[in-house]
Amino acid sequence: MNAPQKLLIFAGSTRQNSYNRKLAHVAAALARARGAEVTHLELADFDIPMYNADLEAQGTPPDVMKLKQIMYEHPAWIICSPEYNGSYTALLKNTVDWVSSPVKSDPAWHDGFKSFTGKVVGVLSASPGALGGLRSQSHLVPLLLNAQCWVAPKAFALGRAGDAFDAEGQLVHEASLQNVQAVVDQVLFASQRLAA
Repeated sequence: MNAPQKLLIFAGSTRQNSYNRKLAHVAAALARARGAEVTHLELADFDIPMYNADLEAQGTPPDVMKLKQIMYEHPAWIICSPEYNGSYTALLKNTVDWVSSPVKSDPAWHDGFKSFTGKVVGVLSASPGALGGLRSQSHLVPLLLNAQCWVAPKAFALGRAGDAFDAEGQLVHEASLQNVQAVVDQVLFASQRLAA
């Protein structure tokens, strides 16, 4: 019997009523129903300052080291990316900048892309607008490719997100649920094949 696949899910937002955090909850539930071992991470739980090389020279923050390890341990990820001004959030970019920065004093983390290389990443987004955060995805994917991730070709952008969830945070429309499920399934499939 194969061990459950490890899947990391997080949203590039810390806003309490974030549509992308809701979408991450939906994706996590769908992945668990497929038998995956899901770590649903909240970036708000990590004390990570804005990236600054002078600050880094004083020592990589402990929560950055913790995040590096968590991301390294998961071969598959799903990122739910909000769209701010037609791109991904500063929070998401800052997270990538810190985690991809090499720790020169630590041989185990000398390679900045150690946490990224070979990860299978699925991209979801949600936005009140009709495009559903599609532009944030178009900027995020090249960033992930540059970090040596495998990006799943199937993605989903949830438009008009203000009307897409019920009071319990579940998706209202079956078509939206199926689209999220398709991304989850492709990420799990690709991750399993690449690990074989």
